[in-house]
Amino acid sequence: MDQPKSTKKGTIHEFNIHSTAFKGKGVGKIDELAVFVAGTAPGDKVKAMITKRRKSYREAKLIEILEPSELRITPKCQHAEVCGGCSWQHLSYQDQLKFKTQQVTDHMRRIAKIESPVLPAIGSENEFHYRNKMEYSFGNKRWLSNEEIHAEDYVSDEGMFGGLHAPGRFDKILPLKACYLQIPVSFEILDWTRDYAKKVGWTAYDASNHEGYLRNLGIRSSYHTSDIMVHLLTKDDKPKEVKAFTEALISQFQTITTVVNNILPTRSPVATGELETVYFGPGYITDNIGPFAFKIHPNAFFQTNTAQAEKLYEVARNFADIKDGDIVYDLYCGVGTLSLFVAKQAKFVLGIELNPVAIKNAHFNAESNNISQIDFIEGDMKEAFNLEMVAKYGAPDVLITDPPRAGMHPDVVKNLLALKVPTIVYVSCDSSTMARDLFALKELYTIDVVQPVDMFPQTYHIETVAKLSLKTDA
Repeated sequence: MDQPKSTKKGTIHEFNIHSTAFKGKGVGKIDELAVFVAGTAPGDKVKAMITKRRKSYREAKLIEILEPSELRITPKCQHAEVCGGCSWQHLSYQDQLKFKTQQVTDHMRRIAKIESPVLPAIGSENEFHYRNKMEYSFGNKRWLSNEEIHAEDYVSDEGMFGGLHAPGRFDKILPLKACYLQIPVSFEILDWTRDYAKKVGWTAYDASNHEGYLRNLGIRSSYHTSDIMVHLLTKDDKPKEVKAFTEALISQFQTITTVVNNILPTRSPVATGELETVYFGPGYITDNIGPFAFKIHPNAFFQTNTAQAEKLYEVARNFADIKDGDIVYDLYCGVGTLSLFVAKQAKFVLGIELNPVAIKNAHFNAESNNISQIDFIEGDMKEAFNLEMVAKYGAPDVLITDPPRAGMHPDVVKNLLALKVPTIVYVSCDSSTMARDLFALKELYTIDVVQPVDMFPQTYHIETVAKLSLKTDA
């Protein structure tokens, strides 16, 4: 009888990948113990080194693909293997959709303990160039490839670099030579800005010593209009320099409609400034979701795949099946995009959100779209969503919940069970936490249907919408 293989940290093994799971990583087995390996595809035979030991599984780092899977394709982007932004480019888009559907199905069966019908994932109209927002970072140290590290000639890793942070390294920048996530002009603007910064002597911000000037470059584009925003985040306020930058930028890219400079003088790692100055245009772009128009400011939340957001909201609205006279609650409503999308059929819609800026934007969006049968209140969901609120606004006939990745707080789930809303539509960006909440809710609800909607091609992320109906004997 063969002895069990050692799976201590640092040991190297050869094994086959049989499926995908756990943030898109490939899954293999060593002596029936699951091993997760990023950058692999089902059907690969790999050599990998154990990096983490857990009670029921291991994680490993890919060393070599010994025999490639028949599913494996050549990534479109040269940075795909090291960037981390497009972790599934080595799979065809149809296979990505298949594996995402399997992922949601597995979560429903294994965590929610239900056999509810999971429909095939709805694919994105665009496999590339679908993002309406990108935030590029600047730094004075760059990520070196293995080839550069082992090259005989000295390769400098210091200077002015712009691109994306190397995975797991917030001190080093991967200087992009291409990016296929946003519209093509987005990368052209980044490339031009890097050259401009070097030419005028701008320094990149260094978080280790809180020195340097240039921190981030944000680019937002509208799907339904031709609006393009350039959002420069700097450590210091230098109006003359940014004015000169703006004039040169819009001379080079005449399709840009607004340029904004945010200043962040603190060590905070966020890409949101404390002071904002508009140097060109109105300071926002405009886009639509369905028939509704939204003004999008530099730091405002907006679904990053506009065309696919419309499909997601259509699924949610169809599942809600709102009738004339219905009262609708929208928990975790954000800036009110989904609230507005379902408002036409309802007697009244109430949106609830913790973020005060989002609530302010939600009120503005409702007013600018002439939607009067709607209101928004600010509050922590586990405290604001209670019987007193229901007594004030009326019991909901339909409730939509779109919580953050962590899912709903147990107190919110408890209040939902007490309220016994006839129909719940659950929208989630993490099907595992959704499944956890559905497990609790199935005490009183049947889960009628689950629909994955792919908002992020080339990644393992998947949005999911579930329809829940109150049991007749509840």
